[in-house]
Amino acid sequence: MKEKVFAQCQDIFSEWQKLSITDFDFDDPKGFSSFTMGVRSRRRDVQLKAILYRQLEGKENAILDFETEKEVFLILGKNQIAAHCHHYDAGYRIESFYQGRTLQSQELFDPEVLQKIANELYRFHQLSPPSLPQESFFELLHKKWGAMAKHILEEKSHLFPANERQMCEELREIYSSETFEKVKACLPESELSFCHNDTYHGNIMKLDSGEIKLLDFEFSCLNHKVYDFSNLFAETVMRHKQPDYPYFRIAEAEFGRKELGTLINFYLENASFSSSAEREGEFQKLLRDTKKMLPLSHYKYAMAALPLAIEPIQKIRFIPYAYQRFKKFLEAYDQMENNL
Repeated sequence: MKEKVFAQCQDIFSEWQKLSITDFDFDDPKGFSSFTMGVRSRRRDVQLKAILYRQLEGKENAILDFETEKEVFLILGKNQIAAHCHHYDAGYRIESFYQGRTLQSQELFDPEVLQKIANELYRFHQLSPPSLPQESFFELLHKKWGAMAKHILEEKSHLFPANERQMCEELREIYSSETFEKVKACLPESELSFCHNDTYHGNIMKLDSGEIKLLDFEFSCLNHKVYDFSNLFAETVMRHKQPDYPYFRIAEAEFGRKELGTLINFYLENASFSSSAEREGEFQKLLRDTKKMLPLSHYKYAMAALPLAIEPIQKIRFIPYAYQRFKKFLEAYDQMENNL
């Protein structure tokens, strides 16, 4: 794989054509259905010292078609929200290399970090890529991921242990029209905007300079912008290294009105209002709509986990993960209905 990646880089970067593969360090590939790999030069006498190689093949869970996803990434890069794109091909993309690290979950409780995230999200939401489908993210998710979930749960469940086969039977509810009605009940009455749709700490990088950058835009399309607020803390509930099967659990949320309100207030600092009353009204609306969409992160991550359940290498058991997430969604929906 390293040889293939390096050969493709040499085709694009003339400066690297005179160098040997031994002049470079290759990071271990990261990802499941596709992967990324950092490539860094050991030589000091080259101008381009590092790139990020991203494989684009094998993305059965793609929300957008190839050309639209390409358009989205290039527009984000032009606006310095995504990394600069050196090359975009049908099977791979080569991006500028960010020097930094992804956020740790506890950093989302730092107001300084939240302010920088809010500023990036505000800039993101101002854009309108012309070729986006007019369907919302959750409509596309139900249509595209629902079909994959049905295939896994009805035709591949024999591949799983007995206890997980039982979970598969219960999970078949996830792609039903009744469940999608519950999903729609969690959507606010607001206009759609261009959204990231997968904000969480692992998709946010803190550069060595202190700058915050959003990552991974393959789910970016039209949605209610508050989902980018509500989903931000979605993975802070994961508890790994548990003593018993499946060796993880989804805990109760430790974030609430304070953290969401802090993020939204920072977001609104980018906007102009005619009065403090107008600003307060917008704040309360965004906070209310954000809370309404909180259950949808459980639904999304349950759906996203199911195609990964038959991957040969798994970091966690994805059927139990999807099962726990879907149960959390149903519980949150029932609680919302009882509070009406």
